[in-house]
Amino acid sequence: MQRLLIKCVNFALLIIIVIGIPAVTRAQFWSFQIALAPTLQLLSFWGLSLALGANIAAAALFKGRKERILCWEWAAVFGVLLFAYSAFALGYLKFNWLKKTLLWLQSHA
Repeated sequence: MQRLLIKCVNFALLIIIVIGIPAVTRAQFWSFQIALAPTLQLLSFWGLSLALGANIAAAALFKGRKERILCWEWAAVFGVLLFAYSAFALGYLKFNWLKKTLLWLQSHA
């Protein structure tokens, strides 16, 4: 039962961070779209950091071995997402190869 609760809470956090935060920080008027990039980055960083910290704290609080392992796995997921998002936001990850591939596919389709 505790493992189901851990999974449900973490899936909810993941959905809120990946879908909810970008939807909240974006406004659309007719055909114009206004997005607040600094707010999106700040909320995403805080959301991923809090989810990571909550999973580490939960891993320390749970008594069962399987529950602790599950919390550490989710902490690793949120940690990797935080690292990847930070690297992308700071410009260390660039997806020029993906852009070129998609443009090539578009021109040849």
